[in-house]
Amino acid sequence: MAETHKPPEDFTLRMRRYDPESGDAPYWDEHTVKLEPHRSVLEGILQAKARFDGSIAIRCSCRAAICGSCGVRINGEPGLACHTHLDHASQATADGVIEIEPMGNMPVIKDLIVDMDVHWSKIQRVTPWLINKEPVPEREYIVARESMVDITQSMACIQCGACVSDCLSMEVDPDFIGPAALAKAYRFVGDPRDDQAQERLVDLAQDPAGIYDCTHCFKCVEACPKGVNPMGQIMRLRRRAGSDYHINDDNNGYRHEHAFVDNIKRNGLLHEADLLPDSYGGKFHPRAVPELLSSLPAITKAVARGKVTPRKALLHEHKADKHVRAYFDTIDAREERFELNLYISGYDEDSQSNDADAATPISAGDDGTPSAPGSSSQGVASEGTGSDTVEG
Repeated sequence: MAETHKPPEDFTLRMRRYDPESGDAPYWDEHTVKLEPHRSVLEGILQAKARFDGSIAIRCSCRAAICGSCGVRINGEPGLACHTHLDHASQATADGVIEIEPMGNMPVIKDLIVDMDVHWSKIQRVTPWLINKEPVPEREYIVARESMVDITQSMACIQCGACVSDCLSMEVDPDFIGPAALAKAYRFVGDPRDDQAQERLVDLAQDPAGIYDCTHCFKCVEACPKGVNPMGQIMRLRRRAGSDYHINDDNNGYRHEHAFVDNIKRNGLLHEADLLPDSYGGKFHPRAVPELLSSLPAITKAVARGKVTPRKALLHEHKADKHVRAYFDTIDAREERFELNLYISGYDEDSQSNDADAATPISAGDDGTPSAPGSSSQGVASEGTGSDTVEG
């Protein structure tokens, strides 16, 4: 909890200003505001707008970290302006000046306001509504509380766009569906009331800009102010697609993941020279030959720079020991897959009484299809961790 008894202090805000309609280049604009340290960056921006320059453009609404409207970059990191204290933001910089910029991966409308159509179009792409099973109940669906556990995290999303702003995959491939939309997709794939889970997964797996376009950079995990863990939801989509429905996609994502696991199981350490051909069926498989030929320039450059030697690439003397193989044998012997949902069950340092309930098995539902993670009889250990709002 922030200390609210400290007297007002001076804070310098350096805001990136840009008006596309003016034809002028972006520039930095500094203003010094006087507020209590526990006040939010948003309050500082609004004071600068009210006292110094009424043309400063910022989108905001609730001021309580609920609506997601005031997403910006503060000192280079995405966040909610209403949920970031002035003293914390100032202490994070060498000179004490708080830098505020518009979010990335979306076009700037003016100053700190970006065009969220990029975000919303991707949300629409994943069919963000429930497709109910038939026949529709006369009254309401009766859903066990435990069966909804795993989608609670994705339901916490406030659509602020912070994860989209920092997504490295979207910087490289703007067509990538993106972390926010894929997290929303899992909200319905994991819902036991939805009738199109497999169809949704086939669609997202076959799309070149779908679930296998994520590069595991963890930027969306760090950016999210609500702990949604968008990358974790994408990994859940992959596990449902590959392990539950065995969707062998045209993007080679399914085969690549299996080749990776087999590579570690066989060698103990990743043998990258085998990973590419194994992902396509082996060195002499017809699918692998064109991929190997296309990778020759990169391989040649790696050899020339000493990053790899022909001996290590071809032989790879390291092999998995019995302990590594034992881990795989133990996991493969399980009849059900266990997943740890930290959002619902708490963190590792919580009491041991919660640990037993943290891992939730994936089991088959009454109709034989995989049910949502958390659909077992195991209870929920504790409530999800919320986010404190800035006191204003």
